[in-house]
Amino acid sequence: MTEYQIQPITRRCHVTGRDLKVGERYYTALLEEGDHFVRQDFSTEVWQGPPPDAFSFWSGKVPPPEDAFKPRFDDDLLEECFQRLEGQEEPSRVHFRYVVALLLVRRRRLKLEQTSVDGGVEIMTLCCPRTQETYRVINPGLNEEAMSQAQNEVFQVLGWN
Repeated sequence: MTEYQIQPITRRCHVTGRDLKVGERYYTALLEEGDHFVRQDFSTEVWQGPPPDAFSFWSGKVPPPEDAFKPRFDDDLLEECFQRLEGQEEPSRVHFRYVVALLLVRRRRLKLEQTSVDGGVEIMTLCCPRTQETYRVINPGLNEEAMSQAQNEVFQVLGWN
């Protein structure tokens, strides 16, 4: 499985190198480099939109140091990542999407409609209560260790640890 070694907010602008202050708005772009993601944080004064090759991007405010390790769940960001990973077949991406799907179910942004087995693979059918859109998500059958690793990857990529 691919390791996503993405740190939480760097508290430093990728372009200028300037330290970002507590409470300051910043932007983050998630870029693919080979088989892993790289996080880059930007100050508002240099942000001109996401780089052309960005996988995803979002904005936030620099948290106080004591809040640096408290997860802040952005449900819209979770949904965007979930939708962008639809149709991906690489095992690490299937694992990542599965964990994001479970988070969205737990946060009640998606609802589990049913599970079925197709070709020996369990498939979850999820529905978005707001849009009524349905999604099929492969259950990769992760053991406890692999599930923990996939969860950590999601948290690292989204800057939640």
